[in-house]
This record gives sequence, structure tokens and C-alpha cells, in this order.
Amino acid sequence: MKVKAYLQSTMYIEEEKRPDAAKVYQDYREPFLKTIKGALTKDLLIRQEDIQVLHGFDSVENAQAYLSSELFKNDVFVGLQPLWSKDPEVKIYTVA
Repeated sequence: MKVKAYLQSTMYIEEEKRPDAAKVYQDYREPFLKTIKGALTKDLLIRQEDIQVLHGFDSVENAQAYLSSELFKNDVFVGLQPLWSKDPEVKIYTVA
């Protein structure tokens, strides 16, 4: 199946807390890919200014639905929120 939408989460996490963020990513990558409808890819991107998680989906609707999923609300969000130095930016893009 082809990626038709990306959900991009940009998080501002201090360098000393980044290993904890990477653990959350690793812990929930497989459950995301196996249980979330339309989930196709998930990648962790790191740069000095921030961390991004790029989620690939088969549709914009499934990307939006993930933000309301139990996995996101009860596991991923709970694990990452204490690490943020400011609120994250979440955007959904359609593949042209």
C-alpha cells in the first residue's frame, strides 16, 4: 500500500531528555504499525532544534483518527508530554 498522507509531530525536547523520547518511540513503533488503521510507516527524525516523528498513512482520515486513538492518548502522549519544553506542533500533509 502507498503512503498518501503524513502526520508530522514536531517536539521540542531538551537534549538530556531525548533518550527517553527515543524509548517512547521504540516502545510504541510496532504497536502503531500493527494496530492503527492505515498506518504504514513511522520514522524518528532528530536535529539540534527538535525531534520529529513522521507517520505515514494510507489516508488523511486515518492520520486524523490516530490522534484520537487509545494508543496515542493513553500511551504515546502520556509518555512524551513530561519531556516537552513547549507544546508540540502536529501537522497532517497529503502526498501530491
